[in-house]
Amino acid sequence: MFRLYYAPGTCALATHIALEEAGAPYEAVLVDFRNQSQRSPEYLAVNPKGRVPALVTESGTLTETPALLCFVAQRFPQAELAPLDDPFALAQVQEFNSYLCSTVHVAHAHRMRGTRWADDPAAIEAMKRKVPSNVRDSFALIEHKLLKGPWVMGGKYTVCDPYLFTIASWIEGDGVDITKVPRVMEHRARMLARPAVRQAVAAEGTQIP
Repeated sequence: MFRLYYAPGTCALATHIALEEAGAPYEAVLVDFRNQSQRSPEYLAVNPKGRVPALVTESGTLTETPALLCFVAQRFPQAELAPLDDPFALAQVQEFNSYLCSTVHVAHAHRMRGTRWADDPAAIEAMKRKVPSNVRDSFALIEHKLLKGPWVMGGKYTVCDPYLFTIASWIEGDGVDITKVPRVMEHRARMLARPAVRQAVAAEGTQIP
């Protein structure tokens, strides 16, 4: 059985949903950020990065959401969560998930995690002020260019969808006008209709706007 280490309101939700979609045997283990559990010796022994998610598998521990999503798709091919028989299409899945990880999530993180990049309070405040425009621009690209519809890759649901859903659940807090991204909002509603999504959201106690 796999163990997924998660905290509510984080990108761990994407992997949680993927495990549910795949019908994978797993245990979800809460890492309580309120108590700084991510910095405890016990958790650092699991994930020295001190972040979530972390997925303990029969072969070892994996971190970073794109890697976890790819692993779930490949480990459970019967769930058809990625186009595993098409190298180019699979690379497109990785391309989209990498964009969420390296650009969109980072833009969001400047709202609460500015101390990762600067010590100067003025610089941290300047980063916070840029969050609405940076996240807005990222989602404008997704809205108009990357989200093929009805799912991210088009007609087939993939591991891109729980990842987009997870990050799209943060955008109101980032100051984005959701009326400007109706297709993203339709995607979010479509995701909430899926039993696996509802199960993972309920298990984590996550509040989706």
